[in-house]
Amino acid sequence: MAKIKTKDVWIMGIWKENPVVIQVLGICSALAVTNRMDNALIMGAGLIFVTAFSEFTVSILRMHTPKHIRMMVQVLIISAFVIIVDIYLKAYLPNASKALGPYVGLIITNCIIMGRCEVFAQKNRPAISFLDGIFNGIGYTLVLMVVAFARELLGFGTFFGIPVMGQGWMNWVIMIMPPGAFFMLALVVWGVNTVREKQETSESAGEVKAR
Repeated sequence: MAKIKTKDVWIMGIWKENPVVIQVLGICSALAVTNRMDNALIMGAGLIFVTAFSEFTVSILRMHTPKHIRMMVQVLIISAFVIIVDIYLKAYLPNASKALGPYVGLIITNCIIMGRCEVFAQKNRPAISFLDGIFNGIGYTLVLMVVAFARELLGFGTFFGIPVMGQGWMNWVIMIMPPGAFFMLALVVWGVNTVREKQETSESAGEVKAR
């Protein structure tokens, strides 16, 4: 197996194979917790932690886990780290824990984590698997933050809870409702894919000229 470089991992996780806008994974939480930026940031941080340490642990145990139970082992590992996040939030960030509600627990079934554990950590060394988890989590978090920025700004007139739009601002109620989340996520997906297509076209044209 060819050695995977750190540069390749972060480019794939954040840009080329972004788990939300390219692979369309983790959509439920991306839509549910993006009405405010602080909620999106905390959810993103939790997912980065769980994905990175889950991949790290799965990679360490990959040679010792029987194939017929590896999915159950992966779920058990992910569950352990999700419980750590849930306990931490309840102990130190109780308001955030209440705001996120059941979505913290649902990190266990997040397709991003399960997918990276099975596709990447099961085949690669612990260190690079840990980095893969971090960068895929960052890719997920960046999308959440962009969506949450627009929804909170337009829906509440605030930025991280701080009023920024002035007293005359009329809140766009639709932005704090589920349709607003779908609309903003669709715009982000469209924008990212448009930029990627132009970039790929430019790279292809450059390769043709080089020949």
